Amino acid sequence: MKQYTVEITDEALADMEHIYNHIAYVLLAPENAMGQYNRIADEIIKLDVFPERFRIMDSEPEHSKGIHRMLVDNYSVFYVIKDDRVIVTDVLYSASDIENRLKD
Repeated sequence: MKQYTVEITDEALADMEHIYNHIAYVLLAPENAMGQYNRIADEIIKLDVFPERFRIMDSEPEHSKGIHRMLVDNYSVFYVIKDDRVIVTDVLYSASDIENRLKD
């Protein structure tokens, strides 16, 4: 079975830190924040095998760019597959305005 190298962009890491900080300091639930952070990280790591199992987005320009979307609880992990690499580009709250947030 083909093995991919998973890379997380600085922007995606910043997204994950923002999620952690929001849950820990705004919602005052630091234990929940760490659990959510770890669940997202664990699912990202699993993209090293068969990352094609998650569909390419239907919306444009995401579809043309080959951006895949993986759901983890209430969060969406966005990534592209390039050769033997999976590059995670964004991690966003699924109820947010995803299309506009991806354009930023």
